[in-house]
Amino acid sequence: MSDYIVKQGDCLSSIAAKYGIPWDKIWNHPKNARLKEQRKDPNILYPGDIIFIPEKEDKEEAAATGQKHRFRRKGIPEKLELILCLEGEPRRNEDYELQIDGKLIRGKTDGQGKVSISIPPGARQGKLILIKTGEEFNLDLGHLDPITEITGVQARLANLGFDVEVSGKWDERSKEALRQFQKSNNLNPTGELDETTRNKLKEVHGS
Repeated sequence: MSDYIVKQGDCLSSIAAKYGIPWDKIWNHPKNARLKEQRKDPNILYPGDIIFIPEKEDKEEAAATGQKHRFRRKGIPEKLELILCLEGEPRRNEDYELQIDGKLIRGKTDGQGKVSISIPPGARQGKLILIKTGEEFNLDLGHLDPITEITGVQARLANLGFDVEVSGKWDERSKEALRQFQKSNNLNPTGELDETTRNKLKEVHGS
């Protein structure tokens, strides 16, 4: 069909929803094999990545006449999962309000401090408000860069509460934030982005 150039804020779920094609059909297409090997995670892409979009295929389903039938499009809605911690401890059973593209959702974190909700695949912006403390957290959905990029490392460190700016420049502030992360995870605090540190950061962050 065509190639699609990834923009900031895109993820495979939002791209698939735009074209009306299941995300796994796009991700598993032979023409996307190289990108799949490079990025690993279909929902963590990088601006400038090129994705081949195959033709949409018609699908037939058998159904009895004279009755109502409900069909749900695959991949809709998507799942958003967050884990809230304070000084390394889960923030359990905290009431929250979550605004996703103007829609308000209320809930309570579970025993692991987790928030898990369904959202539209094309959602872009969110804000999480903890009712008890009034704390607010802005969410840029689909903006997390791959762990192989400096911005991806910086964003994960920032999300985990380390003092770093997502600038794309590996400066002394970034190195110090990484040293603190390495210390807290029993790694040699070199401030260098070795493979062991990248893997640990991805593991602790959850993506």
